[in-house]
Amino acid sequence: MTASTEKGLKELQGLDAPPIVSAQEWDAARERMLVREKEMTRARDALMAERRRMPWLAVEKKYSFEGPKGKVSLLDLFEGRRQLIIYRAFFEPGVHGWPEHACVGCSMVADQVSHLAHLHARDTTLAYVSRAPQADIARLKKENGWTMPWYTLTDSFDLDFGVDQWHGHNAFIRDGERVFRTYFINTRGDEAIGTVWSFLDMTALGRQEEWEDSPKGYPQSRTYKWWNWHDSYVPGAPPDPKWIEVSDAGEAAFRDQQK
Repeated sequence: MTASTEKGLKELQGLDAPPIVSAQEWDAARERMLVREKEMTRARDALMAERRRMPWLAVEKKYSFEGPKGKVSLLDLFEGRRQLIIYRAFFEPGVHGWPEHACVGCSMVADQVSHLAHLHARDTTLAYVSRAPQADIARLKKENGWTMPWYTLTDSFDLDFGVDQWHGHNAFIRDGERVFRTYFINTRGDEAIGTVWSFLDMTALGRQEEWEDSPKGYPQSRTYKWWNWHDSYVPGAPPDPKWIEVSDAGEAAFRDQQK
């Protein structure tokens, strides 16, 4: 046992810490855990496949929001894309932190949002909504470096979609001008939201990759191949041939390691 390890254990006195083992024993323990983790991953994949088969709810009511350029509709929030995720953030009079800050929890959720270009490449828009005026929202975004579009609620949207008293993400899809609600995540489910994958996994179309178990006709492309630098996506452009070559080689090497 090294001096630093001994010191560390002294600092952890009072904890029912696990045993200190050799590298070989640690690797064996990790392999046992990996079996369980893979089981959980497969179970989650199956759950996401069920989610993509959830029934859709037609949104018949017309909703209005206030944006930086004035009034907009729910359809406008899609920004021309096929899917939309709306997070109800609490930033308004009566919320702890107002007017300097949004809700502590909602601010933490906003800090976790990954670069939006990757969602846009999957024809999906993320938007935030609150009851604060646009001037306050613009200031808050600038102060925190947040870039997601953020609109002001003007009607019963939050009440109608289960986010009038607590935060949550609602997912929608559109067919032309028809809008459908496809899923809803709130409470502890919101804790895992923030990565590109967590956002796409809650949508009707999922990650849109070939390995996914999705209904017939859903858009799908080769895994990894649609990825790009966030400033290099070009709508409708084919995948970068060099990246295809690199990722194919990486996949092949990984498969060889698993033999």
